[in-house]
Amino acid sequence: MSNTLNNPGSSLIPPLGGEGATPSGGGSTFPGQVHETPGGGIVLSKLDEIINWARSNSLWPLTFATSCCGIEMMSAAAAKYDFSRFGFEVARASPRQADVIIIAGTIVNKMGPVLKRLYDQMGDPKYVIAMGACAISGGPFFYNTYSVVKGADHIIPVDVYVAGCPPRPEALLHALISLQEKIKSGLTREQIKEVK
Repeated sequence: MSNTLNNPGSSLIPPLGGEGATPSGGGSTFPGQVHETPGGGIVLSKLDEIINWARSNSLWPLTFATSCCGIEMMSAAAAKYDFSRFGFEVARASPRQADVIIIAGTIVNKMGPVLKRLYDQMGDPKYVIAMGACAISGGPFFYNTYSVVKGADHIIPVDVYVAGCPPRPEALLHALISLQEKIKSGLTREQIKEVK
């Protein structure tokens, strides 16, 4: 048996705040300090910092996959990349339970009103990630067809863009983590759009 298990004073769980404390996802420390008392501990922090930390580490994505980028988005959620490690645990099919919509693929003119309706049904604060060339600018179909929307930002505001055709799962993870960092810093939606 190890020394840790035999020693009642040692703990297998790292401390909540201070040195050596990291949450399960995102790679940053808890925004506060634990003041130890004889009966337990008291968390000292600013309420806004804790709210932003909790909000950034519990984003629930709404899947809106219309073409080949959807396969890459699915692989980012699968076992090899597993975006649930970073706080994107629950992928929702209902906009009323989602915080971030990931637009993965081509948006045609018929889908524009549907996308707008889904966005309007999401609760505030809500965030948008445009994944792939088709969602960003219409992709390779932009020049050859009249029916493709020339970017999701023509319909709804986009917070983070993921370039590529199709982008790899690592690129989507990078975009999700970038969005988390922007939310943790306390930026408003308008400030997030300016930081891009």
